[in-house]
Amino acid sequence: MHYLISIAGLVIVLLLAWLGSNNKKKIKYRPIIVMIAIQIGLGLIILKTSIGEFLIKGFADSFAKLLGYANEGTDFVFGGIANEGAHTFFLYVLMPIVFMSALIGILQHYKILPFIIKYIGLVLSKINGMGKLESYNAVAAAIVGQNEVFISVKNQLGLLPKHRLYTLCASAMSTVSMSIVGSYMTMLEPRYVVAALILNLFGGFIISSIINPYEVTPEEDIVEVQVEEKQTFFEMLGEYIMDGFKVAIVVGVMLVGFVGIIALINGVFSGIFGISFQGVLGYVFAPIAFLIGVPWHEAVEAGSIMATKLVANEFVAMLDFVKIQEGLSGRTTAIVSVFLISFANFGSIGTIVGAVKGLNEKQGNIVARFGLKLLFGATLVSVLSALIIGIIF
Repeated sequence: MHYLISIAGLVIVLLLAWLGSNNKKKIKYRPIIVMIAIQIGLGLIILKTSIGEFLIKGFADSFAKLLGYANEGTDFVFGGIANEGAHTFFLYVLMPIVFMSALIGILQHYKILPFIIKYIGLVLSKINGMGKLESYNAVAAAIVGQNEVFISVKNQLGLLPKHRLYTLCASAMSTVSMSIVGSYMTMLEPRYVVAALILNLFGGFIISSIINPYEVTPEEDIVEVQVEEKQTFFEMLGEYIMDGFKVAIVVGVMLVGFVGIIALINGVFSGIFGISFQGVLGYVFAPIAFLIGVPWHEAVEAGSIMATKLVANEFVAMLDFVKIQEGLSGRTTAIVSVFLISFANFGSIGTIVGAVKGLNEKQGNIVARFGLKLLFGATLVSVLSALIIGIIF
């Protein structure tokens, strides 16, 4: 029965994307069908085969070791602040972002990441029927982050028409940065984090191909990656370490504000209506959770977490999810976990607008105009990825 519900949910998601399409006549259905098949195939490999289990274990163990190395630095600087044996979110979830940012900087400095990003993007462009720039941007956003990716293509940014700019921004909002993947793995099962990273990449192409279809001419189909100003190794390392620290601080401050505000609203709602704000959101989002594949008796709890991610951010939702996931079925845990792995929330609209506007004010203003449609598309990507997990689980 759950297969039928998930398939119905898949049809509804694709229909919603089609209803929001800028040009229904230009939609290329063949690449979309191929990419959905690839999503299902990759999902099966990751979650249902010994090969996938081996790869996920290797990936998770590697990140565990990296987090261990990161914690060496954290313990050296902050040792004694936290109570012995206590888990401190800022120190052991956010501070590793600094180390991961430094590692990404080293891989960038020695041209390892640009090489990987360029050629993976080239292969993907043959599958998704989109331009090389769009494919490069999607891979780059998943590695370096939704803000930094625009810096790497800033030479072309001012020349892009509205439709191509939408696709670039949608890709950035649909993914997450590798610098914070390790932080997610401290709260969610690594296999679901990895599955979401891969599924969101293809999901971004699928939804953008429906909502925002267009042709790219051979003359337009180029990628001009901005070459960073030559720095010494230690100049680069210091810059990336500070960038990682800024991200950790921003995420921490946002959490302080969002968690506090949500607690206040929950208190007001509980006092007036006898039910928390998140409880109300749970009932509103329960049908969506059910269509994704969550059993009905868990749909309200799952819907509450999904809604929290949309109105706040994924970290706030994960903190709430950690408190309840032991009481949920494995199927619901898998679906919700995958749904949470993206930057699709209202706050990301401002983040992306600010990133683009900082490089090109005119283009930033254009992005601001289609901000809500951007969130609509990115949320459909998260729903689609969760649906795929629901189908194969």
